[in-house]
Amino acid sequence: MQTDRRTLLQAAAALPLATAGASAAFAQAPAAAPAAAPPKEVTRALAHYLVTASYDDLPANVRKEGVRTLLNWVGVAIGGSHHETVDIAVSALGPFSGPQQASLFGRRERFDIMNAAFINGVSSHIFDYDDTHLKTIIHPAGPVASAILALAEMQPVSGKEFLNALVLGVETECRIGNAVYPNHYDVGWHITGTAGVFGSAAAVGKLLKLNEQQMTWALGLAASQPVGLRESFGSMNKSFNPGRAASSGIFAAILASKNFTSSDAMIEAKRGWANTISTKQDYNEILGDLGKRYEAALNTYKPFACGIVLHPAIDAAIQLRNENKLAADQIERVDLKVHPLVLELTGKKTPKLGLEGKFSVYHAVAVAIIEGAGGEKQFSDRAVTDASVVALRGKVNPVITPGIKPEQVDLTIVLKDGRKLNRYIEHAIGSVEVPMTDKQLETKFSDLADGIIPAATIRRVMDACWGVENLPNAAEIAKMSVAV
Repeated sequence: MQTDRRTLLQAAAALPLATAGASAAFAQAPAAAPAAAPPKEVTRALAHYLVTASYDDLPANVRKEGVRTLLNWVGVAIGGSHHETVDIAVSALGPFSGPQQASLFGRRERFDIMNAAFINGVSSHIFDYDDTHLKTIIHPAGPVASAILALAEMQPVSGKEFLNALVLGVETECRIGNAVYPNHYDVGWHITGTAGVFGSAAAVGKLLKLNEQQMTWALGLAASQPVGLRESFGSMNKSFNPGRAASSGIFAAILASKNFTSSDAMIEAKRGWANTISTKQDYNEILGDLGKRYEAALNTYKPFACGIVLHPAIDAAIQLRNENKLAADQIERVDLKVHPLVLELTGKKTPKLGLEGKFSVYHAVAVAIIEGAGGEKQFSDRAVTDASVVALRGKVNPVITPGIKPEQVDLTIVLKDGRKLNRYIEHAIGSVEVPMTDKQLETKFSDLADGIIPAATIRRVMDACWGVENLPNAAEIAKMSVAV
């Protein structure tokens, strides 16, 4: 699978710069040929798979990646729970919330399941520190885990049922994302929201034990609720998108469970989802090798709290900083050879807010050199206004360079004494090729949860995530992940 992805990446890098966009980001092949007639009943065939797929069907490696997906998501949801964005959402929605059915991770409040799923989805994405399906740049867990953990507090869900639903939800959104990426993303849709709602609806529908017709309707109702535009990046609105996808998926599945109907071909029809929101439709990506090829097994986890295209530069900067014990006052300039996508997505030269810093290659490199890290603290309001960081980012010079792929960087630090320090990154830490270890995921989790839930509870929550398959009720994870 990795070799195939590498081939696709090479094809993406060869696209003309005039058309380079997120399409080249982490995966796609050349421009699509004229669309062939779609196979019949794409939506229904996917629904059939979802209602018949069982936990016992999941290969061991897919189960393990599902568990890692859960652990990472719980950590980022707790970590982001007291960001101003979440405080605002809680304050705004509190007066309108229904029964106190579900927990807010890292907080004391309880909301109805749809509002809880929304807020937890926002919380998990606000640091831009969540998981990433690199072929589509979808952040899969936010829409899915937020929805089914909320549901699990309203009706008992065994750990095995929960993990199966999580994997199926991730599989659904990533396969549907594959079918329309890159064209869909390039025109401005935020694919985590637009494809994520399918993942949420599929996972919730699985736990509600929908039949095939009801699951078909649930997917159709999800198709009617695409959410998220890339213009929102750098604002609170970006994290709104996975949160809304989570709650919209619950909405779709619950309506379908009561036989609220939709078209049976909402994904593939001439005026359905795929044809309406994209000029590319590859339905084999949705139905091909279902139950054999798992996109959920390709999930990755961020070591740095920012857009994925910044990770190679941060990785290189930290390595050179640590190996040479660099201080900012030694540096004359920092030169980076980058893919066009880096400046397209992260070209903000003078970020004023932490959220803007996540989309600034200038800030990311400067703060990585000065602080030796790229966590949420390095993308805070404090960090982007730090005088030493501001001074160094003025010396950062990214240059679009032919031959450099989106996941690569060639970084050179020129020192005032004339020395030049170079580091080329082919695959950054956190990629499929250089994945974060279980221990690194635990360290990330602990750092995020520190100060929000007690240290002893952090260990208990991590153990519960690792052992989710043996839990009598997956809701235990949510209930122990709240502030005391």
